[in-house]
Amino acid sequence: MSLTDAHAFAFSLAATLMVTIVIFRAGDGSLSVLPAADYDGSDADLVGEIDPFAP
Repeated sequence: MSLTDAHAFAFSLAATLMVTIVIFRAGDGSLSVLPAADYDGSDADLVGEIDPFAP
């Protein structure tokens, strides 16, 4: 998934679920998104974070 697609998907999930979503780089180099509460990987792999409650 491209960074643009990952960001759009993360924004959509955050707005729908009203939870913080992280964008991270998987071990194979691809990008993926996941609710922050479910992410247990390395902070070095984080690409971005979408918080629906941020101003």
